[in-house]
Amino acid sequence: MNRPRRRQATALGLGALLAATLAFAAPASAAATTATPTTPATTATVTPLVVNARWGGHCTYDRVVIDLQGYVPEVTVTPVPKLIYDGSGKPVPLAGRYFLEIRLNPAAGHDDAGNSVYRGPKLLKIYLPKLKGIALTGDYEGYVTFGAAFDTKPAYTSFKLHAPERFVLDIAHPNVC
Repeated sequence: MNRPRRRQATALGLGALLAATLAFAAPASAAATTATPTTPATTATVTPLVVNARWGGHCTYDRVVIDLQGYVPEVTVTPVPKLIYDGSGKPVPLAGRYFLEIRLNPAAGHDDAGNSVYRGPKLLKIYLPKLKGIALTGDYEGYVTFGAAFDTKPAYTSFKLHAPERFVLDIAHPNVC
């Protein structure tokens, strides 16, 4: 009669030990599981690189395209009274009466070693029906900024395109074709 009680006590003790082991092991595996989904988020936070800016004239609009590596970040397009270089505050020497500031954030025109990856125009006069010039006005503290110059007030729309990643700004004008 003593043996069944000893077996029962041993079984209960082993069961309690197994339960305690599983209780300690579960949070460790749960922590590993919750760490896995955040791993892709860290790769998504890599700053996109601005590699080029280009433009083109079409029958009813002029277009500015900003090419990126990575993803298209948040972009704001704002009418401004004049264009200035980020950081220095110096005026941008583009002729025009109306200006748009195109600001990408987060973004960079340089790699982690500080080498420029931007291969587009830094300051360029353009002779399209609406667009008269474009300038890279900043690559500073996570912002890349462009300025666009116009002789008349621009009516514009913007959108993002993917594969390859790019931001597009269309400036409407009367049909010239």
